[in-house]
Amino acid sequence: MERDELQAWLRLTLTPGVGLDSARKLLAAFGLPEQVFGQTAAALRQVVSANQTTALLTEPADLDDLLTRTWDWLHEPRDDGVLAQLITLGDDRYPPTLLRLDDPPLMLYLLGTGSFASNKAPRRDGIDKHATDSIAFDVLHSIAVVGSRNPTPQGAANAHDFAKALGQAGVTVVSGMARGVDAAAHEGALDSLPVGAPRLATVAVVGTGLDRVYPKSHLELARRISRHGMLVSEYPLGTPPLAANFPRRNRLIAGLAQGTLVVEAALKSGSLITARLAAEQGKEVFAIPGSIHSPQARGCHALIRQGAKLVESAADVLEDMALDLGSGFASNSIAEEPYAVRASGHFGSEDVVLAALGFDPVGLDALAARCGLDAAQLQARLMLLELDGQVARLPGGLFQRLDSA
Repeated sequence: MERDELQAWLRLTLTPGVGLDSARKLLAAFGLPEQVFGQTAAALRQVVSANQTTALLTEPADLDDLLTRTWDWLHEPRDDGVLAQLITLGDDRYPPTLLRLDDPPLMLYLLGTGSFASNKAPRRDGIDKHATDSIAFDVLHSIAVVGSRNPTPQGAANAHDFAKALGQAGVTVVSGMARGVDAAAHEGALDSLPVGAPRLATVAVVGTGLDRVYPKSHLELARRISRHGMLVSEYPLGTPPLAANFPRRNRLIAGLAQGTLVVEAALKSGSLITARLAAEQGKEVFAIPGSIHSPQARGCHALIRQGAKLVESAADVLEDMALDLGSGFASNSIAEEPYAVRASGHFGSEDVVLAALGFDPVGLDALAARCGLDAAQLQARLMLLELDGQVARLPGGLFQRLDSA
């Protein structure tokens, strides 16, 4: 993309009062953004309002700064095959699944070792003008994994294990790099990738500009994703973590995946927005059931009542979507078996406290009544189990047994 072309696209995105719908009308009427800004006021007024016309004829004050920042970002030298790319609505690499959205972004910023493949047939001379050393993202073999920002310990473990098993089957995991389930899913997908494997482990769709990382604690995770996957944003560089941007980016998470798996979610959760958007796009929605006592399971249970597929293993997801399990997906994979089956093999019945805990969060008094130990004995045993990673201490004085596999 030439600098003048980039400037015109950025100007269109920065023009106040001109949203995605109006911008698409302008592009449909006049062609590329350079041609839009070459129109007279009278011509523009035939497509958009008087206020929008005035805004289009006035260059945004921060355009030059954003142009310089974006141009430098695109051409900055990077190691490990990481590329910065910018794909516009008219680009033949623009994902077809996003074109079918009611409000596809005008621009997509990409950072990583991946890219979107061209939608056009190869040229007769065999030359691809967009040819890079990046790995093409395969939307047909991708699953969105989303859930609570505050999952239970088992919920976070499930997100990691399912994503790892899906990754071992050659599936790219799409999520939003938020705290909790999203981060665990990205980590699981990254952990599934053999050294040197030419595959995109995971794609993170974020709600900020790609020159920022939110939350800041995910800086190293973002770096790993860029080296073994791809970061995607529709927002210009410098965009801070605005609350309204995160629910909005969920439509891209759903759009870039063949199906959506919800691990844990409260009834009022952004994950349910992603699931709804996936269903509206005609894609499968999967949900992992949880304890009837856990608020973080209620969103999944609601989805199941509404028709989402109940899943207990990654194999359930892969088989339902008729995806090849791949040579890397072991038949004895941890996430292929139901959680209760796996857990029974890891927690010996000889441990009275673990047996009494079951799989639901439980308070100290109730646990003492179940196992018959006095408070001092029980506290001492719980501390040892907690240090051993077999029990988690939850808010509200509750305890929950973990899968230690």
